[in-house]
Amino acid sequence: MRLLQPDPASALLGLRALKTIASASGAVGPAQRALMEAARRVILRIDADIDTLPPIAPAELAAGFPSIELKQQFANGMLVMALADGVPSRETVAAVEAFSEALGIATPELADLRRLTEGQMLVFKLDFLRRSQIADIMKNQLAQKGPLGLAKSVLIMRGVMEDPALAARYRAWENLPDDTLGHRLIAFYAKNGFSLPGERKGFPEAGLYHDLCHVLGGYDTDPEGEIQVAAFTAGFKRTRPFYVVLFAVLIFSTGVNMRPSNEDFVTTGVLGKPGAAERMFAAIERGTQVNLDLSDKWDYWAYVDLPLDEVRRRLNVVPPIRAPG
Repeated sequence: MRLLQPDPASALLGLRALKTIASASGAVGPAQRALMEAARRVILRIDADIDTLPPIAPAELAAGFPSIELKQQFANGMLVMALADGVPSRETVAAVEAFSEALGIATPELADLRRLTEGQMLVFKLDFLRRSQIADIMKNQLAQKGPLGLAKSVLIMRGVMEDPALAARYRAWENLPDDTLGHRLIAFYAKNGFSLPGERKGFPEAGLYHDLCHVLGGYDTDPEGEIQVAAFTAGFKRTRPFYVVLFAVLIFSTGVNMRPSNEDFVTTGVLGKPGAAERMFAAIERGTQVNLDLSDKWDYWAYVDLPLDEVRRRLNVVPPIRAPG
């Protein structure tokens, strides 16, 4: 998922539209303001005073966005803007819908945004998750382990059962040299109190790439780190990459629990933290440099006994792009 830079005129129109959405139901939220400032500096690269920007009508925006790729990118940006400071108001959703219609962009995410605002939580979650990376993980688990293996992995994730033999395969990585990817992952799990695949509440093997991306990218497990690792993943993911970002934003900035596990930790407004939005954009750009889609049946077993620096070199995980804050 590459971030495209529009020409200055289109960039200014887009920034005005983002402010129009953010202020649709009153004052602009702190995370919304931080997002606009980050987008202005990192993606749009224009000088503009957000406080003095006038509103814009959907038709005027659409006339200045000729590229379908830019229209889609902006539609994604509108969704993040709407969700940045919590569950959006009906007025905010109506503004997003009006701009989307003018741009000719109709997405399932937009329909889900309306369901969220109207409190249709079960339908919202089911519809969102069936298109998300969680569905991709379950499909890959089914393809690799079969129906019984998928069922076992779900029961393990929910803490209902365990698979000691499977857990022992991963626990053996602890005996690898300290600088290897496998050993670093076990250390990462020990530091954070996470369960290995096969242990109660351990994640399915097809989803282990997420934790490996924490290690590869050097991202923390706090809310901001989770948003960054999601953005990093979106950079290299080839199918529905935006869902990965939106999933993390919903949990850590909107305050809606989207996890299929028993975890219920959520928070709001993380994107309003100084520099957080810039670091999210930087993580997307970093992810675009990775030369494999690590979410699509990546054979990490071929890498676990290699030094972490060598794995990064082979996958082209470049040093982090430093963002302000």
